[in-house]
Amino acid sequence: MTKQKVLKSLKVGSLVLLLGASIAVLAQSQPEDVIKYRRNVMKANGAHEAAIRAILQGKVDYKNQLADHAKALENINKDIPSIFPKGSDSGETKALPAIWDNRAEFEKRAGDAKQKSADFAKAAMTGDTQAVAAKFKELGEACKSCHKDFRKEEKDK
Repeated sequence: MTKQKVLKSLKVGSLVLLLGASIAVLAQSQPEDVIKYRRNVMKANGAHEAAIRAILQGKVDYKNQLADHAKALENINKDIPSIFPKGSDSGETKALPAIWDNRAEFEKRAGDAKQKSADFAKAAMTGDTQAVAAKFKELGEACKSCHKDFRKEEKDK
């Protein structure tokens, strides 16, 4: 290969690497966008929980939608730790530093919520009202456990 071809290959290779690096930088989420996304996911989680509670308490007659809400909770709770990446700990967030300082415990509790969500979704498919209520209570306790140590308290409650 001639010197010119080697230099041209190096220039093209460098350009490809530079372009790839630029795309990677653009593809990275900004912390404030991650926080907004996380808040929306958690709001969705809470909305499904509220809909389920209304069904179970007999306030609305949408028992045919219970399993759909349960499945949504199961899907949302599959990987909660992923929406708390490093660098998304400051800004408009209720997340406490303990999430990042005690990551193993946070992931353990998120794993518990994941399992309880799956158990609840499975129970919701059976139509067994007592089992559904019991599994929903267990899920609520798992969520509260995580919120207790990893989420700022809401003052307006």
